Amino acid sequence: MFKTIDGAAECEIQSVISFLNTRNVLPSEIHHQICQVYGDNAMSDGMVMKWVRMFNEGRENLHDEARSGRPSLVNDDLVRKVNERVRDDRHFTISDLSLHFPQISRTLLYDIVSSHLGYWKVCARWVPKMPTEEHKKQRVACSLTFLMHFHKEGDGTLSHIVTGDET
Repeated sequence: MFKTIDGAAECEIQSVISFLNTRNVLPSEIHHQICQVYGDNAMSDGMVMKWVRMFNEGRENLHDEARSGRPSLVNDDLVRKVNERVRDDRHFTISDLSLHFPQISRTLLYDIVSSHLGYWKVCARWVPKMPTEEHKKQRVACSLTFLMHFHKEGDGTLSHIVTGDET
């Protein structure tokens, strides 16, 4: 049995297709040989046929042509505008936000709010995932206040502290 090659580059497989096609091997046999050497998931039978057809039509380049892809609608100006809207009212929903930006899909707005701006929803309010410097200073100040009360009054202070989680 043959040893399989894992992680082969597409152009490597395409050069094998070109070589075997030049030797007049049938596309189904080319696919069978590729699966034996590169594994069953290396390339589908349909893609092998497509490459054979392109080589028969005169293609010589083994690499895929660069494609521009779909242009991104997210730009710095849009992210800034969404951020201003979020900071105006943290109790918004994506539906509310989509009313202010009707040209932008709800999915893209959610992506901007969560990925680009780093907010996540806690108790119906959008909060930053990473605390700001101001939040960090507030936490340190509160901790120092609790520590000072603990040193003055002892364990009795702990029964007066109310804690909670996101829910």
